[in-house]
Amino acid sequence: MIQLHYYPSTASMIPHLLLEELGTAFELVLVDRAADAHKSPAYLNLNPNGLLPALTDGDLVLYETAAICLHLCDTHPQAGLTPAFGTPDRAHFYKWLAWLTNTLQSSLIVYFYPERWVSDGNASGAAEVRVKAAAKVAGLLDLLDAELARNGGPWFMGERFSALDPYVFTLCRWTRNFASNPARARPQLGPYLQQMLARPATQRVLATEGLNPPFV
Repeated sequence: MIQLHYYPSTASMIPHLLLEELGTAFELVLVDRAADAHKSPAYLNLNPNGLLPALTDGDLVLYETAAICLHLCDTHPQAGLTPAFGTPDRAHFYKWLAWLTNTLQSSLIVYFYPERWVSDGNASGAAEVRVKAAAKVAGLLDLLDAELARNGGPWFMGERFSALDPYVFTLCRWTRNFASNPARARPQLGPYLQQMLARPATQRVLATEGLNPPFV
């Protein structure tokens, strides 16, 4: 049985959405981050980085969200959530997967945790880091919006839903409480996020994780 170790509204939502889309059997294991359960010896044995998510699939223990998503797609090829191997679309799929996790997600982490990049107690420095991160995130969201306009939608890679869509949805969702210019304010991302929100798999994940509006 696949087990996804998760905490609501974190990056673990991405494989959670993917698992619901796949329709495969899985079990959720709550890691209570509010109680520092992600730093417990038991969880660190799964993911020594102390980050969410982690996934177990039989004897396999896997962390890093992109790796988990690729594993789920590779083990469920009948779902067709990735383009065919060796095609230009597959190459672009890899490019955007890497970009989402290494560029957009990492910039969002700087925005939400600016104190990690300054000395302890440097509140003004942390505030400046957050302002710079917000500006960078805004530019990256503009790139996402432009890509949706370029390929014509309705999904991120065009006509076909893919494993990138849960990634885009989750990271854009993190901007829902931005004071200005959240993802939903953009002309392409706004309707796109509503389409994602309407999917039954998305609704099941939001309900299971106990999340409340605003969802995006």
